[in-house]
Amino acid sequence: MSRPHLTLGIETSCDETSFAVVAGGRRILANVILSQTGEHGRYGGVVPELASRRHVTNAVPLLQEALARSGITLAEVDLVAVTRGPGLVGALLVGVSLAKALAWALDKPLVGVHHLAGHIYANFLAGPGDEPAPEPRYPAVALVVSGGHTDLFHLQEGGGLAWLGGTRDDAAGEAFDKVARELGLGYPGGPVIDRLAERGDPQAFPFPRAMLDDDSLDFSFSGLKTAVLYELERRGWRDPQRRGELEARLPDLAASFQQAVVDVLVAKTLRAARQVGARQIYLAGGVAANRRLRRDLEAAAREAGLNLACPPPVLCTDNGAMIAAAGYAAWRRGRRDGLELDVDPDPPLDEWF
Repeated sequence: MSRPHLTLGIETSCDETSFAVVAGGRRILANVILSQTGEHGRYGGVVPELASRRHVTNAVPLLQEALARSGITLAEVDLVAVTRGPGLVGALLVGVSLAKALAWALDKPLVGVHHLAGHIYANFLAGPGDEPAPEPRYPAVALVVSGGHTDLFHLQEGGGLAWLGGTRDDAAGEAFDKVARELGLGYPGGPVIDRLAERGDPQAFPFPRAMLDDDSLDFSFSGLKTAVLYELERRGWRDPQRRGELEARLPDLAASFQQAVVDVLVAKTLRAARQVGARQIYLAGGVAANRRLRRDLEAAAREAGLNLACPPPVLCTDNGAMIAAAGYAAWRRGRRDGLELDVDPDPPLDEWF
């Protein structure tokens, strides 16, 4: 019996350095992720120069760890897949440069992966000992929601992607981070708001649902962020001497803000599914780990007769396994990038497919 095709996935688009080995494009043999969140937290967000330097320091040790965990040698790798964008230019350069060097030294094909396609393909992976990886279902709608992106895609028969709509200003995850900073909750904001919201009343503050009645599939979260700021100003809660009053209402503020984001995400996703006649909804990206979003989208999908799939939390954040899976799928469709591959901080999705 021939061994499965082995893809090395490399992800360095922002502040996670990750290397993975995936068999047959679907089975994770190793997925090593090192996050820099703790280092960037003191600055309230990602510092691009620091992120790039940490990728340089961490890349080779993490590559070695991924190979050791998967039980293979570098010579056994059949394909090198790497994030080429979107992302921070300096961070992307680290991963792409290493991927090109490996592909050249090993004389193996190289595929540059669109980061958002990687998030979607995280839905089609399975870890060691898990049930077989789920087969993609078409037609489908995918909501990719993270710190830098909030986008809806149409997944077409054969694996093609068509963009349906996206945010016109702040991404949902970016809004979580900015609101958390205004509330004094630190960075990153998504996990702490998620935890606080579990104890709060989502109806306590009537925050706006921007563009909810708009027929488009676009999003806008900047106004919601501003509404939270105005609420703090109106109640005098930006005064350090009234911090105690603010802290008493933090769960309600978090829950109300989060619900305003989730309501729009759910409504627009279901609208997209109706427009393209989708049978399936896929959720992906870092904010896909949010518990309220998962619960509400699952309930709405069920009511509409649709199935919702989303990766486990470890595959929602940036990781090499999702890049390997998307790269393998593109390679199967005939994509070959070669050593002329360059980074692109904002690559068109249609060019990748």
